[in-house]
Amino acid sequence: MAKITFKPNEDRVLVEPAAAELKTASGIIIPDTAKEKPQKGKVIAVGDGIKDKPVTVKVGDQILYGKYSGTELTIDGKEYLIMRNSDIFGTI
Repeated sequence: MAKITFKPNEDRVLVEPAAAELKTASGIIIPDTAKEKPQKGKVIAVGDGIKDKPVTVKVGDQILYGKYSGTELTIDGKEYLIMRNSDIFGTI
């Protein structure tokens, strides 16, 4: 994996979303139009935090976040999400 040179500001976190499920537990293949956005991912970069509010995750953590959390962006052709530390529910 190439090193990301992007550094989030303040309490923001750069996340690589997990891949969407391709089939159900019973083996039914899910078409692209019915796939749900993943709600977990891996922390790629973190900001320095805000005074009196440090960022609570670190690079490499697996996290859970809200369904509509973050803003999608593309860096070096790869899709990422950037979100505030407060949008993260917790680590796995």
